[in-house]
Amino acid sequence: MTNRATRLLSYEPVSDPPGIRVFDRVEKQQYRLLTGTGVDPTPVSTDTFRFGVDRGVRVRTDELRVHSSTVVFVRDRDGTMLAQLDHLESRSFEQGQYVIELDNQVRTYLELETGFEVTAGMLETTFSLGEVTAVDAGFRTKHTRPMATVTTTDDPRALMETVSTFGSALKTTSPERTFPMLRGHPPTVSRGDSLDIPPGLEPPETGIRIEVPPACEYIYPVAPLAYLLGATVVPGQQPRIVTDNGFDYPLGGRQQFETTVERVLKQVFLLDAVTRTEGKNKLKMHERVELERSLALDWAELYGESLATRLERFLSVPYELVEPQVPEWRLTAHVDPSPESVRQLPFVVDDLAVVRATEPQPAPVPTTAAATGELTRSSAAGTRSTVGASSEMSLVKPERTDSLEQAWIGDDVPVGASKLTLDAFHNRLDRDPTEGDIGITVVVNDEQMKEEGDIVDRVYGDRDRVPFDVTVRRGLGTEALAATLAADTDFLHYIGHIDGEGFECADGRLDATTLAETGVDAFLLNACSSYRQGLGLVEAGAVGGIVTLADVANDRAVRVGETTARLLNTGFPLRAALSVTREQHILGKQYIVVGDGGMTVTQAASQTPNLLDVTPCQDGFDVTIQTSVTDTAGLGSVFRPLLAENDEFFLSSGEIGTFRVSTEELSTFLDMENVPVRTTDDTLVWSYETTPSELR
Repeated sequence: MTNRATRLLSYEPVSDPPGIRVFDRVEKQQYRLLTGTGVDPTPVSTDTFRFGVDRGVRVRTDELRVHSSTVVFVRDRDGTMLAQLDHLESRSFEQGQYVIELDNQVRTYLELETGFEVTAGMLETTFSLGEVTAVDAGFRTKHTRPMATVTTTDDPRALMETVSTFGSALKTTSPERTFPMLRGHPPTVSRGDSLDIPPGLEPPETGIRIEVPPACEYIYPVAPLAYLLGATVVPGQQPRIVTDNGFDYPLGGRQQFETTVERVLKQVFLLDAVTRTEGKNKLKMHERVELERSLALDWAELYGESLATRLERFLSVPYELVEPQVPEWRLTAHVDPSPESVRQLPFVVDDLAVVRATEPQPAPVPTTAAATGELTRSSAAGTRSTVGASSEMSLVKPERTDSLEQAWIGDDVPVGASKLTLDAFHNRLDRDPTEGDIGITVVVNDEQMKEEGDIVDRVYGDRDRVPFDVTVRRGLGTEALAATLAADTDFLHYIGHIDGEGFECADGRLDATTLAETGVDAFLLNACSSYRQGLGLVEAGAVGGIVTLADVANDRAVRVGETTARLLNTGFPLRAALSVTREQHILGKQYIVVGDGGMTVTQAASQTPNLLDVTPCQDGFDVTIQTSVTDTAGLGSVFRPLLAENDEFFLSSGEIGTFRVSTEELSTFLDMENVPVRTTDDTLVWSYETTPSELR
């Protein structure tokens, strides 16, 4: 057992109900593997497991149970797939050696030698072993780190060689690399006087190269595609993809270039994700079912071909035929096309983001009119100062795309998009494992705003089986607030006043930009013009947070704070939570994310945060499901709605489909997981707090 594994993963027996709690201490993901009776887990060597794991443990039990949203694969001892369990079915397996793979918050492999019966119910999947027997459970973290750092210069050809190293992080060039766990993190990048590429960062031998003119505005947009294809990027007069097989695919002129690159990225990803169903994980994928209606592709034959050959076959299909099945992309990163931006490129490529390198337009500070005398959060006196906003910031508005989230890499401050910073990404990599429960700190520094403090205190930590430690602190002075910001906490929700000089306290101001370090991982600074203070927290060690660009009226800020807190508490990442909040509240346009917006405060019960749009109809309800990918369940993850008539898995991200359900089935579905529900009048309610009759 390595020290790294011990630091990353922990487990402990639990008694109510009995089982093991498994905790990924860096990614803050956890779940319970339940057993028939209490267990006393003992460590076992990871070398004994058929699949690679970080920690191993042995228990003796006659029953195992997991949440029904867990994808379950049963394999023989050699790893050959025997069955994939769907909900509402049962299977029996005779005496033998088996490996049960659980795609849960922490990837788990159960090895046992016995016969057993599996019953997949609506809420739990149960493995009945017949008698008490030894079960070896191996756990694997989903946390990934870059393996090395490339030093590059500002010369475009050096930048091309740098981007060409990104594909070295792929763990396979087979279609399975569309699984997020088989796409490693690209190497980080620093700038220097000469190009230095450490050994081992050579791109895989795919026989694919991407030719583009030697300029940042061409190099940056192809970086995610080069990563996915394991391709080298080389100079060329006209943008194109070329393979050793003689295949030549033009990427269009300057006006069509970025759009064409984006389409190729999405098309290759989708079709390889469908092709992987011919591999070891033979899920019934909705996208395959739909594509087979219009495409005459032999998926089994494609699975055995090289990446270059699959690429040629994929791009022979018109994009219009596959576009309806492309998952909504998580992120478009708008990048300032300067050499400085290359240092952040590996992190957005790790997200498989679409990259745009076009210049954004200047933007004014967003404003929302407040009623006369309405309390704002710029000062205790209720003034409407915008110090720290328009007077000190150069604002830009990146072009809106059809991705779910937008982000900006550059010196300016974005409106309607997240502000990505290099400090945040490195802080994420350097995060220390969490000891104990997830820590939430709520600071209320003005009693006139105590309503929000009371609301979010109730919201955070109301999750069963996910341990939280919620601390509420009120009326802090500068020294007490400084100590709070220095202390380790997973999330800080600040409610109070901020102006150009910093956080307003009873005895003065505290300027976060003067802090040497902070123990805060993520934050929401629900105060006026909090951008500068949030950026200060990121520079001091935080990973990311939500801030404001201008004045916010108190009553409306309370509503924004409550909605955002509830979304974060159900597993939405910072950026995704704010996107939903913006749709609900006009004040939301004054909020942006600084730092790494992909960070989550806690996990979703089903691994995939989701939102329901519910529309009543004559014979029941239409339920449209919107999913949001996360850092641990990224693009390529699958989601299966636990509905009686559904037997398909869907590629996660965005709207996956609409399902007709009865009143009784909707009632059961709403009780499975507490998720946001959008009604026909665009009101956001919560599934545990509503009923089908209230949604009519």
